[in-house]
Amino acid sequence: MLRLDPDPGFQLPEPFQDNRGRVAIFIDGANLFYAALQMGIEIDYTRLLKTLTGRSPLLRSFFYTGVDRNNEKQQGFLLWMRRNGYRVVTKELTQLPDGSKRANLDVEIAVDMLSLVRWYETAVLVSGDGDLAYAVNAVSYQGARVEVVSLRSMTSDQLINLADRYIDLESIKDYIKKTNRSSYLYRGGVSNDEEDEG
Repeated sequence: MLRLDPDPGFQLPEPFQDNRGRVAIFIDGANLFYAALQMGIEIDYTRLLKTLTGRSPLLRSFFYTGVDRNNEKQQGFLLWMRRNGYRVVTKELTQLPDGSKRANLDVEIAVDMLSLVRWYETAVLVSGDGDLAYAVNAVSYQGARVEVVSLRSMTSDQLINLADRYIDLESIKDYIKKTNRSSYLYRGGVSNDEEDEG
């Protein structure tokens, strides 16, 4: 189990200051990418992990994304994520009829949330996908708290209603955005011919 100590100058947002017991974090990479686009920011994944963990001990942090095995920039980003506190779960992108590519990892997120529930007290789900509502409900019935972190405009009402706490990404964007450009840009596991996934 990890305990992440924030940098001396790093102030935690209010919702993450209290001890929530052991925390497990489940991040829907594509959902977070589109939320960041809507907010006009790039995510600093080190700051994101520190913010979501807060003062609580971290059991594990999962990052779920679709991958293009031929995209070296994306592979470099995922390697960086693995070496910086994230357990990366991937699935090959599939081509859709409109030419775009997508990977759905809802089942993987749900299975991991349920498989680990006896080892954490709080699940932090970074996704607004209503398809995960049943898993959130099942985790709650097992006795764990569930915090949903996502952009309000992209979040299912059902997911919010089932969560023990809902945190709008907009309210914490200043804590999780990049303050200077780094070498990795993440393009969310969705691509088309004009967009390079990084």
